[in-house]
Amino acid sequence: MTDQATARFNMIEQQIRTWEVLDPQVLATLSNTPREAFVPDAYRGLAFADIEIPLDMGQHMLSPKIEGRFLQALQLQAKDKVLLVGAGSGHLAALMAQHCAQVTALEIFPELCALTAKNLAKQGIQNVQLIEADGHNGYEAKAPYDAIVFTASSPVEPEGVRYQLSIGGRMLIVLGKAPVMQATLVQRLAEHSFKQDVLFETSLTEMQNAPQALAFTF
Repeated sequence: MTDQATARFNMIEQQIRTWEVLDPQVLATLSNTPREAFVPDAYRGLAFADIEIPLDMGQHMLSPKIEGRFLQALQLQAKDKVLLVGAGSGHLAALMAQHCAQVTALEIFPELCALTAKNLAKQGIQNVQLIEADGHNGYEAKAPYDAIVFTASSPVEPEGVRYQLSIGGRMLIVLGKAPVMQATLVQRLAEHSFKQDVLFETSLTEMQNAPQALAFTF
């Protein structure tokens, strides 16, 4: 086994499995998708480390275990349409693209948009539509979606985005302020009926133009 293969194996066994990511399809996708190909050259040696790898514009790649938990929680189906807010370097888009029909990936920063496009093209992934756009309020033009994922946090849930879900759709977003935030899964059960569950605690970079909680006044 090469050093890289060993590092990938250890990432899955020591980081991802221990975070209760046990879905065999998810684990296979994480194993077969070259994470190192989406990491900036300066951090290539840390591709499989349990860290958020820095990208340009003050952004970060999600850690492997967070990507694994996200992918498992969404339970993507082959027919699903997915909205990804915050493409970053394209790794999560590449993972999700292997589990669904179409990913619409939004990225506000032109530099990261170009990076994602290059990385996805190198991997031959063709079912991701990359759009340079501010996605803090979702993307109504392509709605409804079977899944919506935010890769950066928001102090409060963006108003109305849950209504861009199809019936039965799932939205995954990290809510709150540092140091402790909550990865939250919102499921649309019916036209005006939703279920909301906290999956785990974490802390992510705040999304550009994220809505802010109203300050209390006395």
